[in-house]
Parts: sequence; structure tokens; C-alpha cells
Amino acid sequence: MKLLRTLLLFSPAPWLLAQAPPPQPAPPPKPTVTLSTETPAPKIMAVVPPDRVVVTVGDVKITAAQFDQIIDALPEQYRSVARTTGRKQFADNIVKIEILSQEGKRRKLDESSAYRTQTTFEDANILANMAYEDIGKNAKLDEAGLRKYFEAHKTEFEQVRARHILIRVSGSPSPLRPGQKDLSDAEALAKAQDLRKRIQAGEDFAELARAESDDTGSGANGGDLGTFRHGQMVPTFEEAAFAMQPGALSEPVKSPFGYHVIKVESKESRSFEDVRPEIEKRLRPEQAQKTVEELQKKTPVVLDPDFFGLASQ
Repeated sequence: MKLLRTLLLFSPAPWLLAQAPPPQPAPPPKPTVTLSTETPAPKIMAVVPPDRVVVTVGDVKITAAQFDQIIDALPEQYRSVARTTGRKQFADNIVKIEILSQEGKRRKLDESSAYRTQTTFEDANILANMAYEDIGKNAKLDEAGLRKYFEAHKTEFEQVRARHILIRVSGSPSPLRPGQKDLSDAEALAKAQDLRKRIQAGEDFAELARAESDDTGSGANGGDLGTFRHGQMVPTFEEAAFAMQPGALSEPVKSPFGYHVIKVESKESRSFEDVRPEIEKRLRPEQAQKTVEELQKKTPVVLDPDFFGLASQ
């Protein structure tokens, strides 16, 4: 729940996030994956027993299990980095917080009214986040509601198997093949249109892909991209591929990489049981939000009208 996470004003999390590395953008991918919007698998890190002490700061000791629990308090997009490539940097930030915390105690700041107020709110905020996660995890989802959502969003669960031939344009993230000319947009479009005519005239798509495609990875496999779902390809390519019927050949489709001639091999919808976990994941936050709104309606709340400027409204 974004609202609750933005309330972490007084907790260590924002300080950690300010120092921790944000998710790193993937480097320019090779032509075989330039269409994909999926992020690479995270780096595999060493696994140690949960009770093993992994950080020591003065008298404070943090075990591997506790380190992981601290990471659990971060927004989801930061967790993977903190557990993998950013693990050491994240630990460095924890160390800084512990050092400053210990210095604060030496200065008796933990005896101040401000500290007690902020600690009380921090405890409430942590519990609020945990409660929200628990509400979402244990939300009862109606079977009929799940199926209704599936029927209303059926096209989102389609999958397509396709081939393509990529004709690179100047400035494309795809590397220029050795010995190939850097084509202007007009030249690339003309070449893609010519290849499409040759395929329509009977030439084999796979053979042309091997010879002409600037996506050398899929080109070596006759342009075969395998099976993909919505959200896995760049938007213009995805829109064209899912709009086509099996056996159809597209007009040249423009993407940041150049012009694509696409041939759809097959198209099918995934079953309700296959996509049920995805639907539940989508609907649980919505159900949790409804529960929170119900709790708000049941709980007496009073805001001072003068202090919050409500008297004149």
C-alpha cells in the first residue's frame, strides 16, 4: 500500500533508501532480447544459516534472518537489490544508522520528548504496514469474482508464438552487423517492405530471417521468438503481434530498434486455473484497500478544525 509506505517519515527506511542503490537499469541488451521488457534474474548470493551473525556494530549483532527482516520493510522494488548486488552497500547503511543510534544514546537523545513521540509513531507505522500485508495475504477472494475478472480481462492472458525479421535503423540500440550499412529510416522501411513482398511471393520466412534479420539471436533460429505474453515485448511490437491471427504476416512495424516483419505462428488463451495466481495477486491489494476503508469508517476520528484549517469549510 503506497500510502502507508509514504508515511515512513520517522523510520530508518527512508534514510536507507536515500543511500541504497536504486534498481539498476539493464544494460543495452543484445538483439535477441531487445524486445523483452523483463528484467534479468538477480545475481545469486551466498546463503548462510539464519542465526549466523552477519553484521556487528559495537555491542549490536544482526543475524542473517534479522537482516532479511529489515529488507522486508523496504518497498518491493528495492528488496531484490538489497538482497543481491546491493547487499554490501545496504549493510553499510545499516552500520551508519547503528553508529548514529549509539551516539544518540550517549548524548541521551533517547530520553527526549521528540524521540518518544517519533518512536511511538514508528512502532504504529510498522504495525500498520504489517497489518496491511497480512490483510492482503489473507483476504478471501470470491470464486465468482475471480472468474468474472478473468472473463473481463481474457485478452490480457493470451500468449503468442511468433517469428520476426528486424531491419535495423540508424541510432538503434541493436548493434550493427559486421559489413552492414547503417540504414536511414526510409531505407530500413523500404528493405522491410521488400522482404515482406518476397515472403508473400513464396520465399521462406525462416531462411530470410537467417540471412537478413539484424536480430542475430532470433535470426539464427529463423526469426523464432518463442512464446510470449502481454508485457514481455516493446509496446508497438506487442500490439501488432496480439492483433494478428495465426499465419498472418504483418506490415513493417516500427519500434526503437527498427522495422519488424512479424509472422504469428500460434495464438492461444491461457486457462483460468493457469492464470489464477496472477489474478489473485492483482485483486488482493484491491481487497485489502476495501478492508482499510471499512476500518476507517468504523473508527472514531476527530481532527481539530482550527489546527487543520477546517473551520471555514
